[in-house]
Amino acid sequence: MTDLLLRLFVKDPDNAADPHVRGKVGTLSGWVGICCNVLLCLGKLLAGLLSGSLAVIADAMNNLSDASGAIVTLVGFYVADKPADERHPYGHARAEYLSGLAVAALILLIGAELVQSSIGKILSPAPVDVSVVTLGILAASIAVKLWMSRFNRRLGKMIDSTALLASSADSRNDCITTGAVLLASVLEYFWEISVDGYMGLAVAAFILYSGWGLAKDTISPLLGENADPALRREIVDYICKQPKVLGYHDLMVHDYGPGQRFASIHVEMDYREDPLECHEAIDDMERECLRSHNVHLVIHYDPVITDDPALNQLKQQVSKLLSIWDPGLTLHDFRMVPGKRHMNLVFDVPLPSRLRGQEEQIRREIEQALNLPGEPVYHVRITFDAADFH
Repeated sequence: MTDLLLRLFVKDPDNAADPHVRGKVGTLSGWVGICCNVLLCLGKLLAGLLSGSLAVIADAMNNLSDASGAIVTLVGFYVADKPADERHPYGHARAEYLSGLAVAALILLIGAELVQSSIGKILSPAPVDVSVVTLGILAASIAVKLWMSRFNRRLGKMIDSTALLASSADSRNDCITTGAVLLASVLEYFWEISVDGYMGLAVAAFILYSGWGLAKDTISPLLGENADPALRREIVDYICKQPKVLGYHDLMVHDYGPGQRFASIHVEMDYREDPLECHEAIDDMERECLRSHNVHLVIHYDPVITDDPALNQLKQQVSKLLSIWDPGLTLHDFRMVPGKRHMNLVFDVPLPSRLRGQEEQIRREIEQALNLPGEPVYHVRITFDAADFH
């Protein structure tokens, strides 16, 4: 069924890296979600009203929230697919995150209202008239939600969409909540055990839990979370394999939404290399990163001196001192700048978050270790960078 829907509604579905294909896939998921959830909501609402079961009505409202969420997702993918303009030069892809946040807020609102209704049913219980039709509707709903979970999971993996993967998880969770409602209905139907209000409360609690999880997942990228470690590793592995590259540092990845990632990195090359050839190699690396990883990469060229024995010896000495202080410390951009009565050692150190606040202590201990009697006087000048960008 999924393959058929993709062939019917998405042109060139195998080209998932294309932003327009991504938009079409998101639109397909949105429309399928709207249609399925509206039908499930109407069926459960009818069964709940006929039987007087608050748990069934609560589950119907859960499907209504899912349908509303699908509408928001549909709008989000529509806006995200719009091209960049003067006011939004980096595109509109973050609209997908905003749509996820709106869905989370809607889920939390409905969950809170259902908590109130369920508590009222527990305090003032009323008889529930469960029928075979009600049980059949709930069983059919579980089957539909299982298919929707697999459908959205496949599309989410296909275009690497957190919004669709969240929809998949939500459908899977709905199977659990509907199963709980089905259990309550079976207990009521066969053994006349009244747990309707309690089961409605459990469903409402699960809705709130799912909404909170979705909110955290969508807020994090909007606040500027770190790039996917796998993506960073792929970029670094590719850069380090290039013939002229001696090292790298300061990799920064900016996420403006799925398919809209911009990055910058400093690449070290031997200062004796032809600058024109280095520039050409950098251009090739930038183009390859865009082609392979869909990342707009800007590379800063750092020429490094490799044939100065005194500089290399001091660099190795400082590197050893850093590793003794903490095994995770490294350095880059090491330079010697002569002064009238001393030598300035200037370099950068990526600093892990656990060592923040200890910058002056690190600098002072390294300077003391270098300034031995009879040796030149060294002044250590360190620029501490956030290690998250390395």
